[in-house]
Amino acid sequence: MRRIANHLVATSLVVVAGFAAMPVQAADVDASSTVDAVTVYPDGASVTRVITADLVPGDNTLVANDFPLTLDPSSLRVEGEAGTKLTIGAIDTRPPRAAPPVNLPELDKRIEALKDERGNLSGAINAATARRKFAERFAQSSPAGLGEKGEARPIDEWRAAFAAVSEEVAAADTAIRDAERKQRDIDREIARLEADRATKPPSKLEVRIDLSANAATRATLRVTYSVRNARWMPLYDARLDTGAKDRKPALELVRRAEITQSTGEDWPNVTLAVSTVRTARGGSAPDLNSLIVQYPQPPRPLGSAAISDMKLRQMQPPAMAFEAPAAPAQRADEQQAAAEIGGFQVTFKIPGRVSVGASDGAKSLRVSTATIAPDLAIRAAPVLDPTAFLEASFKQAEDAPLLPGRVAIYRDGVFVGRGKMAAASKDETVRLGFGADDKVKIERAVIKRNEGSAGLIVTTSRTDERAFKTSVRNGHDFPIRIAIEDQLPVSENEDIVVEMLPSTTPPTATNLRDRRGVLEWAFEAKPGEVRDISFAWRVRWPKDKGVVMIPAG
Repeated sequence: MRRIANHLVATSLVVVAGFAAMPVQAADVDASSTVDAVTVYPDGASVTRVITADLVPGDNTLVANDFPLTLDPSSLRVEGEAGTKLTIGAIDTRPPRAAPPVNLPELDKRIEALKDERGNLSGAINAATARRKFAERFAQSSPAGLGEKGEARPIDEWRAAFAAVSEEVAAADTAIRDAERKQRDIDREIARLEADRATKPPSKLEVRIDLSANAATRATLRVTYSVRNARWMPLYDARLDTGAKDRKPALELVRRAEITQSTGEDWPNVTLAVSTVRTARGGSAPDLNSLIVQYPQPPRPLGSAAISDMKLRQMQPPAMAFEAPAAPAQRADEQQAAAEIGGFQVTFKIPGRVSVGASDGAKSLRVSTATIAPDLAIRAAPVLDPTAFLEASFKQAEDAPLLPGRVAIYRDGVFVGRGKMAAASKDETVRLGFGADDKVKIERAVIKRNEGSAGLIVTTSRTDERAFKTSVRNGHDFPIRIAIEDQLPVSENEDIVVEMLPSTTPPTATNLRDRRGVLEWAFEAKPGEVRDISFAWRVRWPKDKGVVMIPAG
């Protein structure tokens, strides 16, 4: 007995030593995460999830199965803290394997029972159908009009026979309809159970994080990743108070961020920010190849393989570009963001916490509000439209640039339309239109228009001479600045000569906003003042040629 006991002890020691020599297997720790913070870019988003887990001493593998399938695995980053020294190792992702439902036997039994019940209903339908056919056959073949000796039956017996046949047919029809109705309900239930029985593809991504802890501890990790199916667009509310004799005009410019996302995950109760960084543009400017000028090469005959390849390319569908949409901002007392301005980007942090669902559509949030003292002017291009339009201009004074976007225009509390905001950096001038001003009347009349020949003895050229007069009347009881635009033809050929005639009222600006031939007459009109602007020009060209005037592209 002693020899056997010693042998057992020795064997135990060998087993223990063997276990000590083996590497310790990392413990899998199931964990769940919650979305805590989101920064939305014009072409994507950065999402931060928080994971809290209890770790054992040594190696641990944190396993979370609630990440969206749309995340970019290469963008995963992890940071965190714990009550002891914590080392973060490898981070990887894998889609969870599709698995059948755990209650598969119960589902199979239920489906089988429903199919049996449907079969019983089919039997009932067949029986009721046979019953109906028998009643109809009886009505057709029974000698209802003759007695035992061939005498006519009383009318009461006829009626009783008709009633009996009618009742049988009605009862059979009711039984058939009830059974078919129950069969439809059973078919719907079977389809639902079959869908529950089917192995479903994974809807979430599994993220595994290797950790090493010196001692048992509770760790809090922040996992950040990028997704593409999210964006924000700038929207603006421009509310103009046109002022009066004793009150200067004021412009309230409200910035908004319209956020949309279809990332496959909801963002409930998160810290939200929007940033001007464009993440999809890449890090470098595109490389240019050499631009070669040469004589065209004669076409070479195509072989059969080249013809087949060309046909295949023609059959391929063209690439499709998807754009994405938009709710007008509504006047209300709203919180607005705090701007963090860096050297190359601006980030607006929305106060409090916000929820943005994956299927909620667009969400509009106020970013900032600025009160501006604008310069008001009436601008018109009567050559196209004699309407006088009110325009407000101002210098962009904020460090955060104005990004291109839609503008909802309000004038003296009334919504007058929508416009577009052009991109503007600090100290650039911004111009916004605020609709028609019916108190300023503009009329443009053609004073002269003729075509003729020019030359002393021999006619060498043809001419087109035109003269116009534009009348402007300020119907306001206060002075206002007015700017009238018109067109002087522009020649791109030395044989075509364009000249502005001396009768023209000198314009205050030429080639307005770098548009060739566009002239401007700007002046301040007093209350009730009428101002006339004369404009005349002549075009000369060789008489053996014709000319046309077309708008520049």
